[in-house]
Amino acid sequence: MRRVALLMALICCFPLLTIGQQEEQAKLAGFFGNSAASEQDWEQKFRAIPSPQNMIADMKLLAARPHHVGSPYDKQNSEWILAQYKKWGWDAHIETFNVLFPTPKFRLLELISPTHFVAKLQEPPVPGDPTSYQQKEQLPTYNAYSPDGDVTAPLVYVNYGVPDDYDTLARLGISVKGAIVIARYGHSWRGIKPKLAHEHGAIGCIIYSDPRDDGYYQGDVYPKGPWRPSEGVQRGSVMKMEIYPGDPLTPGVGADAHAKRLALKDAKTIEDIPVLPISYGDALPLLKALGGPVAPPDWRGALPITYHVGPGPAKVHLKLQFNWDLKPVHDVIAKLAGSTYPDEWVIRGNHYDGWVNGAQDPIAGQVALLEEARSLGEIYQQGWRPKRTIIYCSWDGEEPGLLGSTEWVEEHGDELATHAVAYINSDVNSRGYLEAEGSHSLESLINTIADEIPDPEKEGMSVGQRHRLAELAHAQNPEERKKLESEKNFIIGDLGSGSDYSAFIDHAGIASINYGFGGEAGGGIYHSVYDDYYWFSHFDDGPEVYGRALAQVVGTTMMRLADSDVPPLDFTGLSDAVGRFVDELKKLDKTEIAQMEWQNKEIQDGIFTASTDPTKKFVLPATEDVPQPLDFSPLDSAVKSLKQSAQSYQSAFDKGAPGLVSVPGASFEVVGEDLIKTERDLLTQEGLPGRPWYKNQLYAPGIYTGYGVKTIPAVREAIEQKNWSQATEEIGIVAGVLQKEADSINAAASALQSAGQ
Repeated sequence: MRRVALLMALICCFPLLTIGQQEEQAKLAGFFGNSAASEQDWEQKFRAIPSPQNMIADMKLLAARPHHVGSPYDKQNSEWILAQYKKWGWDAHIETFNVLFPTPKFRLLELISPTHFVAKLQEPPVPGDPTSYQQKEQLPTYNAYSPDGDVTAPLVYVNYGVPDDYDTLARLGISVKGAIVIARYGHSWRGIKPKLAHEHGAIGCIIYSDPRDDGYYQGDVYPKGPWRPSEGVQRGSVMKMEIYPGDPLTPGVGADAHAKRLALKDAKTIEDIPVLPISYGDALPLLKALGGPVAPPDWRGALPITYHVGPGPAKVHLKLQFNWDLKPVHDVIAKLAGSTYPDEWVIRGNHYDGWVNGAQDPIAGQVALLEEARSLGEIYQQGWRPKRTIIYCSWDGEEPGLLGSTEWVEEHGDELATHAVAYINSDVNSRGYLEAEGSHSLESLINTIADEIPDPEKEGMSVGQRHRLAELAHAQNPEERKKLESEKNFIIGDLGSGSDYSAFIDHAGIASINYGFGGEAGGGIYHSVYDDYYWFSHFDDGPEVYGRALAQVVGTTMMRLADSDVPPLDFTGLSDAVGRFVDELKKLDKTEIAQMEWQNKEIQDGIFTASTDPTKKFVLPATEDVPQPLDFSPLDSAVKSLKQSAQSYQSAFDKGAPGLVSVPGASFEVVGEDLIKTERDLLTQEGLPGRPWYKNQLYAPGIYTGYGVKTIPAVREAIEQKNWSQATEEIGIVAGVLQKEADSINAAASALQSAGQ
């Protein structure tokens, strides 16, 4: 009767829940046993505390001056954050790593033919925006980890500079060998653009922001609106993070004072050709000077010109020199010790360094994190004690290449392998819809919490409900809408890279979530001097109501992870996700083969020849040997085992959870240990082909997407690269990993069943 009354009390707290959501609440009660009502009470107290006014004040302080890596204000911010943690009762300290961080010494970009033009390479201050005038403190516009270079060559426009664009150039008979390419931002991480340009023989790369993507084509430009003005520039790293993130000179180990460092010439993650970002104001004269074929329709931006591809007559000179210095990054680490399972860690992070003032990116996320820490400290003083140890991390050095978080994970790798339960990340935060990506074993937890947090702009609606309804509103067709309507939960996204979760999930195998709100504010000030408090207060979440919502979502997640007797993992979401991934691989294999067969037929039947304009150059593609379909049966068997183990764990949970009411918490330590192992079992020691730092066999950033995720990456990328023998080999490896995962889940199920008896 006590158990039934407890469940009813929980469900009555959420009278509008669907049957599926009620099931989640019942499951939640199982995770907390006889402490469920107390947990709900503490969570409600926590969620009432975060203050938008505090976040506004914190943002004004943290974004008051440029605070890039190595700057005085970056160090000042780290010391202020440390003082706040200590004031709130946390055990806090700063860990410092010394990392390679190049800064510009000399930058020159000029058009030397058919006319002469020198790019300004400068973002002007905006009247009314006080911090835009801090020019002496601002980092110049540049791409970090570009090499030094002095090159002069014809210019070629390559659209977004992604693999499909080079296929188009090949059909047009245009080579970039010996050329300098100009690519627009978008459709891939910026570092992929010089990587591909170099692989195709280019000697330099320019990246510009086209107004179609984030300028006047989207809406009014700053300061009238939120979009990028003509002289706005997106700074950013072009480090080859698809090989490994973090300090280029200390791969795999923390960059402390005793670390052995590579010589600069041996660092594999520095780009091969000089690369520079520019504004669309500076890009216009360059693109206007191009001749050659008219660009295909989907290559045309919004500048008032006819877009040509080149080469010629435009010829440009690019000269770059950098200071190749070691700079300190200061990670602020704060801890609340666990009362029952102190050796199990739940970790939370958001970076605080910016390219310039960085109000939206990253301070909007950092102030939410700080309000969480303050609020947790307040309920700690009231008597709440987390069962697991909670660690809050204010990271430094994220912008250049995930420096602070990666070095910390590498430094503490052995401890994390033993103790880390989960890592929760945020970064940019804005107005709009809740977005969540992460380990699918945490999908159920995310959905449960999202249905409890009210959306600040939609009265009577939770952030989870709004997310699901927005997905339905944006469905592309009736079939997609029907599929979305059939889902009990919203399906979280898959994690690639691009923020501080990368080392945790990709390298260390720690279950991770990345949270953030967005979708309603323009993004035209990204990585520019205009990402400051003035812009944020006028065009984004000025009242910080979504900052408060983020603090409520993430803080509740931390409490659930820290306070449950059994870590709240659900392997049904994981097994369903892996099933989807394998289905996608099968579809990709069929599509690649069908495309090869069709292209061969087009060549043989003369379709290419008949359909091309004889006055325009066209290079006929070569026929390809069509392979046999891949054998996915090893993966099918592994997925079947994984689904069975997920069902076994759920059955053990349903039977064992009532025992949580009376069994001492210590009886569940072995369950927690087994559950921690399940995420580690997704790793292989050898890592992914050609990039061993990335060890997770389910999630990784793509070799040619950068931030964008590739699921079951070793197999997927082998298929995309038409390396059929490697694809077959990797199918076997991944199948073995999934079977090992299934065995570990079964072990956790047995441990749970034993503990609950």
